[in-house]
Amino acid sequence: MTSLRVRIGILGLVLLAGSAAPASPAVAAAAPAPTVEEQRLDRAVPREILERSGFDAVPLRFTRALGTAHSYAEARKVVVRQGSALWQRAVDRAQGRGPAGGDLSREDDRPLYWARLGMTREVRTWEPSFGLTETQRAALLGELERTSRGQTAVRYPGGDRLKRVLVTGFDPFTLDRDIRISNPSGASALALDGTVIETAEGPARVETVVFPVRWQDFTDQTVERALRPYLKKVDLFTTVSQGRVGRFDVERTNGAWRGGFPDNDNVGVTGVVPVADPASQPQWTTTTLPYKAIVDADTGRFPVYDNTSVTEIPVGGTVPVVRADGPTAGSAARAGGGGNYLSNEIAYRVTLLRDRLGLHDVLPGGHVHTPVLEFGTGNTDPATGAVTDPGFVKNRLDIIAQVRAILVVAVEKAT
Repeated sequence: MTSLRVRIGILGLVLLAGSAAPASPAVAAAAPAPTVEEQRLDRAVPREILERSGFDAVPLRFTRALGTAHSYAEARKVVVRQGSALWQRAVDRAQGRGPAGGDLSREDDRPLYWARLGMTREVRTWEPSFGLTETQRAALLGELERTSRGQTAVRYPGGDRLKRVLVTGFDPFTLDRDIRISNPSGASALALDGTVIETAEGPARVETVVFPVRWQDFTDQTVERALRPYLKKVDLFTTVSQGRVGRFDVERTNGAWRGGFPDNDNVGVTGVVPVADPASQPQWTTTTLPYKAIVDADTGRFPVYDNTSVTEIPVGGTVPVVRADGPTAGSAARAGGGGNYLSNEIAYRVTLLRDRLGLHDVLPGGHVHTPVLEFGTGNTDPATGAVTDPGFVKNRLDIIAQVRAILVVAVEKAT
C-alpha cells in the first residue's frame, strides 16, 4: 500500500511539473528595416530598368501572393514558387522565349537583380497577422535567394550522351559608383542556363547559378551549399565574374585572403577566407582548366590572358609582394590572380571544395574574369547617362558569346 502511494505521488509530481512549465511558443519578432542594397530600389534608375523590362510587376505580384498566406507554411510555398518563377522568367527572357516585356535588350541581367531585391525587401519588412520569428523570416529569405538565383534549378539529364558543365555568375556591384551597372557574368549565366553547346567532343549541357556580392553570404558558405551536390556529377566547372577593362583572364591561382572592398551592403571585410576546417586550409588553390588552350584559341573580340600574378607575404616577411609568376612556397596570400574580392573568393572556395572532394586531378575547373562591361561613347557619366545604349548592348552580347566560346574550348581540351 505504501509503495502504491509512493508511485502515485511521484506520478502526481511529474504531471504537476508538466503543467507548471509548458513549452514556450516561438515569439514573433519585429520586422527589420530594408538593407542598404534594398534601399537603392527607390532610386530612379532601378525603377526605370524594372519598368522597361516588364519586371516591375514581379514584386507587386509577389506582395499580393504573400498577402494570401495565413501561416508560415503557406508563406514558404509562395516564396519557393515565386522565387523559382522569377529565375525562369529571367532565363526565358534572356534566351528569347516569351514576350520581352519592354524595350531593354533581352540579355540584360539587371531586371532579375532589381526584381529580386523588391521581393526580398517585402519578405524582410512583412508583418503578417500570424507573426514571424527571426528564424522563420531568415528561412523565407534563404528560400527566396536560392530559388531566384537558379541554385535549386540545376538539372542534368541521365546517361553519358551529354557532357555536364556548371557555370556561376554574380549580381551587379559597385552600384554607388554607377547604379546603372550590369554584370556580364550574370548575363552570361542567364543566356547559358539549360543550353546545349556543341563541341568537338560532343554536346555539353550547361547549368548556371548566380551569387550575391555580399561578404556575409560567403561567410555563411552559401557557395559550398549550392555547389557541393553537383561537383561530383559534372565534367567541368568555371566560376565567372567581371574583371579588367578590355580583356578576359583565366586566373591561375586563388588566394585565401579577403581584401576588405565594400560589398553591395557597403560592408568591407578583411582577413583569411573563413572556411570549414580552417586547420587544413591552404593559402592557395589553382585552376585545373585547360588555360593554355583557352588563351591560344580564337574565342572572340577580346584578348584572353593566362594570369599568373599574385600578391603574397613571403616566408619570414611582413610586407606584401606582387609576384608575376605565382606564389612562393610557404607564403601567405594577400591576393590571387583575381584580386582579393568576392570573385577571387568564389574561385578559392570552389576549387578548395573540388580538392577536398578528391577531384583535383579529374575535374577541370577554375575562374574566368570577363572584361568590364562598358557603356557606349557619350554615355559614360553615371549622373547624366542613359541606362542603356547600342554600344553597351553590343559589348554585353560580345562578352556572352565569348564566354560560350571559351566553354567550348574548355570542354574540348579538358576531355
